[in-house]
Order: sequence, then structure tokens, then C-alpha cells
Amino acid sequence: MLNMGMRITNARKAKKWSQGDLAKASKASRDAIGKYERDEVSPSIEVTKNMADALGVSLDFLVGGSQLSSYDKDTLRRIDEIENLPEEKKEKLFFIIDSVLRDTKVQQTYG
Repeated sequence: MLNMGMRITNARKAKKWSQGDLAKASKASRDAIGKYERDEVSPSIEVTKNMADALGVSLDFLVGGSQLSSYDKDTLRRIDEIENLPEEKKEKLFFIIDSVLRDTKVQQTYG
């Protein structure tokens, strides 16, 4: 599992940015970015959010809560809408989603 420093480094390199580029985009110093990437210090929540926004990744990804670096905006919008549904409708929707995910995994395994 990647630590925060490696996640920051990998996301930065994926954008072909230098530490200075990330520092400028996230309103941090280049020295601080280097320390974050080496896991010498942890950034504040505000700086972490600024880095996530600048890198185009989720905050959850940077802090290790997700393996995916970014989420489709339409997917996030739908998740927000699902949260506002009545519980019985959510259960039905999750049943359908779980069925599709299960069938897809079976197809991939035995495809």
C-alpha cells in the first residue's frame, strides 16, 4: 500500500510536474512538497486539499482511503443524489448495483 508521500509523488509525476510546479499550484513551498513526498512531515488538511485539487485527485486518494486517484464527476454527482433517496429506494438501487458488479466479476474470472 502506498503512503501519502508516494501518492503525492506519483500523482505529481503523472502530471509531469516538478515539485516547484506543485508547490505553486497548491500554495505551498517547494521545500515543504519535498518533505511531504519523503514523509518527513504531514501537510495540514488545507494543504492536502489544495494538493489534491491541483493534482486532480481525490483527497481520499491522497490520504490512503481509496485506491483510485480520481472519480468521474458524473459518478460523484450520482452518489450525492443517491444519498438523498429514501432508504427503501437506496436498498433497491444497491441490490441492482451489487448484482451488476458480481456478474462483471464472474465474467472477468471465467470470461
